[in-house]
Amino acid sequence: MRIKDGFELRDVCGESVIVATGRKNIDFSKVISLNESAALMWREVVGRDFDVEDLVKVLTDNYEVDEATAKTDAETLVAQWREIGLVD
Repeated sequence: MRIKDGFELRDVCGESVIVATGRKNIDFSKVISLNESAALMWREVVGRDFDVEDLVKVLTDNYEVDEATAKTDAETLVAQWREIGLVD
């Protein structure tokens, strides 16, 4: 999968927020705030193809979390990103 073009992660008043850019995303009216770990995963995979295992690696490399928990968290995040149309 891949994060769709036209979405950027920005720091807004100390929070990591997804912002839609470009004409094709003009109707995107959701505000998406990411916690620290979700923002880290976004930064690590933006602009390239990735899968859940890539996100698991980001989590296990950067946090004291076991692989099973990291996989559950990564799958949940991907499902949310898919639901709101951030990934292909």
